[in-house]
Amino acid sequence: MQALYAQLLVGLINGSFYALLSLGLAVIFGMLNIINFAHGALYMMGAFCAYFLLNLLNIGYWPALILAPIAVGIFGMILERTMLQWLSGLDHLYGLLLTFGMALIIQGVFQNYFGSSGLPYSIPDALKGGMNLGFMYLPIYRAWVVIFSLVVCLATWYLIERTRLGANLRAATENPTLVRAFGINVPRMITLTYGLGVGLAALAGVLSAPINQVRPLMGADLIIVVFAVVVIGGMGSIMGSIVTGFALGVIEGLTKYFYPEASNTVVFVLMVLVLLVKPSGLTGRAN
Repeated sequence: MQALYAQLLVGLINGSFYALLSLGLAVIFGMLNIINFAHGALYMMGAFCAYFLLNLLNIGYWPALILAPIAVGIFGMILERTMLQWLSGLDHLYGLLLTFGMALIIQGVFQNYFGSSGLPYSIPDALKGGMNLGFMYLPIYRAWVVIFSLVVCLATWYLIERTRLGANLRAATENPTLVRAFGINVPRMITLTYGLGVGLAALAGVLSAPINQVRPLMGADLIIVVFAVVVIGGMGSIMGSIVTGFALGVIEGLTKYFYPEASNTVVFVLMVLVLLVKPSGLTGRAN
């Protein structure tokens, strides 16, 4: 039973990363209609940014939780203003190809300088150790990752779905001409939305660094699974990405316990089954 609980914990942790990454993808696709294949590379940049802050500037984990997403978000906004904005109104394929090329360039640069091996990033002192729950030993840092990720996901959903700013964001993408008539700067709103999406990816990278180490290809290992999560939840669905991310992490963890051979494919099998029954995803809206 301890092994089962351990796999459930691993599943929840992976689900936390899936939820944050798929949430960022859903925000970008739902608001901007861009399939952001560079998301995994920007997740990796978040981890490296935290690593640089610690080793070059002696800035620890807690400030990095704020500074790294902001830095990567600004980098993402520069990419949007200099490249992605020219693809507005074109087929999704152009955005996918451009962001895929960006991902290869970013990963190639980091791999050239740092190699493929992982760089250590220590757990902050306040989150070291664990708790004995009787039926399992719960590391404090891993519990923190799950809780913090859930809070961030729900706060993002509330921001987009329940606030005036979120309403302006949705309106700017659905009817930009009308929104401009109310004096709202639509290009700025779009740029901020892209920055928010990639900032969520960078935040996931910072959370992942003490667990998975900092590696140039750490994003490439996750991005395909995260795209499957987004498809299952429904492209552009905020709540669908959150629920599906955590749920698929748990399902993956249970599969590793009961049938390890299928753990690497269970997400894609579920994606196929969902698309056969409901092509728009579990919570997506049919066109």
